[in-house]
Amino acid sequence: MCTSRLFTLVLVVQPPRVLLGMKKRGFGAGLWNGFGGKVQPGESIEEAARRELLEESGLTVDTLQKMGQITFEFVGNSELMDVHIFRADHFHGEPTESDEMRPQWFQLDEVPFNHMWADDIYWFPLLLQKKLFRGYFKFQGQDTILEHTLKEVEEV
Repeated sequence: MCTSRLFTLVLVVQPPRVLLGMKKRGFGAGLWNGFGGKVQPGESIEEAARRELLEESGLTVDTLQKMGQITFEFVGNSELMDVHIFRADHFHGEPTESDEMRPQWFQLDEVPFNHMWADDIYWFPLLLQKKLFRGYFKFQGQDTILEHTLKEVEEV
């Protein structure tokens, strides 16, 4: 029987650029990603998203737009990752390196998909177009997608 655990992911978007972080340690180390992590007990999903963004990048936001929800399954792991994905178009502060992440701005036409999770290239364009989505990705290891579904939805 699979259990699931709640996670958040925040993408800071300021066209024509997006802020990504190089994961320095732990799960996904060596890959560019948005900012996020586990939802702690007693914390709402949005509170967790704000906390993780602050901890990993030094930024605070007034408004988070929930853009998507993706369930990830990793072969050999019985725990599913239920990831709630947010977009922030305005922020306060300067991106600052943390123990976990090194932030860097990328032009939207130069997003380093070949150094990101393999699923990002599927849903990232929807987020940039402000389209809501739900998805499921099944991975073998960190690099291989065995199966996936992704669809636009009316609400997340």
